[in-house]
Amino acid sequence: MDAIIIVLIILVVLVVIALVQTIQVIQQASAAIVERFGRYTRTLNAGLNIVVPFIDRIRNRIDLREQVVPFPPQPVITQDNLVVNIDTVIYYQVTDARAATYEVSNYIQAIEQLTVTTLRNIIGGMDLERTLTSREEINAALRGVLDEATGKWGIRVNRVELKAIEPPTSIQDSMEKQMRADRDKRAAILQAEGVRQSEILQAEGAKQAEILRAEGDSRAASLRSEGEAQAIRTVFEAIHAGDADQKLLSYQYVQMLPKIAQGESNKLWIVPSEIGEALKGLGGNLSRFANNGDNDNGGGGDPGNGGPAPLDKPPAPRERPRIE
Repeated sequence: MDAIIIVLIILVVLVVIALVQTIQVIQQASAAIVERFGRYTRTLNAGLNIVVPFIDRIRNRIDLREQVVPFPPQPVITQDNLVVNIDTVIYYQVTDARAATYEVSNYIQAIEQLTVTTLRNIIGGMDLERTLTSREEINAALRGVLDEATGKWGIRVNRVELKAIEPPTSIQDSMEKQMRADRDKRAAILQAEGVRQSEILQAEGAKQAEILRAEGDSRAASLRSEGEAQAIRTVFEAIHAGDADQKLLSYQYVQMLPKIAQGESNKLWIVPSEIGEALKGLGGNLSRFANNGDNDNGGGGDPGNGGPAPLDKPPAPRERPRIE
């Protein structure tokens, strides 16, 4: 009885093991390689798969997602014999699980070594300055070589990036000094350009201001002349409209004399020649006014009143003012 129980237990265990080996669940974005008696049979894709227990064997499970592999810094010699350390990052994806399993023993190590050798060949044909400024060119060259070499391994290299390019410390110090000198030079040039532009703008502004000031003075003088001309024209028209006689003109001449001599600094003033005639007329008028006053008071002789006729003497000539 005990032997039967033991046999049943063994049979149950074997059935469970057979079921476990028969039913294979493959995760999404993964693949499994099945071998039968050590020979490749098929590739299991994602989902539920049935295999023959104790005959078929799952050799390898491969992740089909894109992988990122950073490589340690690699010393590389440039064309001008300088050693630089370069960090690289590879983005790859397994496209053929069978080729990745049977065409290369360790595709990660193979990609790393291929990257190092290719990078040394590329950098060896460039100097340091070109190496520092040609990252895109280096990335494209690396990707082309790696993609061509890894294609038969069932691997596609999507991207190759250079994380860092580190030149020697002495070269870094020299580069820093050079960059600082370039910055100082550009700053001096920009400052000089700014001063030059400022002076040009100031000169243009002063020129425009002078032009506008001259135009304003010219316009003001023109308007002033027009105003004076209009005033003279108005006075002239008023005089002619009022029919001014010699008396009024003589009186106006006399009134203008003090204005001619105004000013503390005036040492010389000019009297027009017509002022003598005006003074003669003004004196004759004053004499007539005085005689008319005496006749009104009865003091003068009148032939009609029996008195002697007054003598009509011309007024005494007045001395003209001297011009000093």
